[in-house]
Amino acid sequence: MRHRQNPEQSKHVTLLRRLFGSAEPDPREALRPLYNQIVAQARQPHWYLAGAVPDTVNGRFEMVSALLALVLIRLEDEPTQAQAMAYLTEIFVDDMDAQLREFGVGDMVVGKRIGKLLGAFGGRLGAYREALADSAAADMLADALRRNLYADATPSNAQLDHVATELRRLCAVLKPVQAADLASGAAKW
Repeated sequence: MRHRQNPEQSKHVTLLRRLFGSAEPDPREALRPLYNQIVAQARQPHWYLAGAVPDTVNGRFEMVSALLALVLIRLEDEPTQAQAMAYLTEIFVDDMDAQLREFGVGDMVVGKRIGKLLGAFGGRLGAYREALADSAAADMLADALRRNLYADATPSNAQLDHVATELRRLCAVLKPVQAADLASGAAKW
């Protein structure tokens, strides 16, 4: 028979976990290697040179968002990866939260900014999912990239084609990768 804690004991256990940390590992950490791959991929110079993605805080956020979207789109094909997708999104949110705080955004504003970023990310995920689902929909992907990735910048057709081609290439690379290998970070892409 399982022992039940009374509410007073539970309160003390919660306080001790906050003070000393939980003995249980954070299950999200298993996805940290994959998130690090996404960020490393987003830092590749070709996006900013050949693709002319603005090398700004917003441009880098958009590049991480685009690559995270590719990974989430791939993981959506596997119902067993729903928890991994949620954890990966949480890591992304935590990272964006930390970045905002590092830039000096105050506590009162961070929550609102994160909420807006998450809403924006959801829209981008939908736009990229739709555009990448149909390889003939080159205009859809170009429009999504102009609207999201470039915002106020105006890329040349060659620059836009570079980014669209690379995103489609990565999408094709991710497609045959076993979802468990991708989620664990074992697959190199």
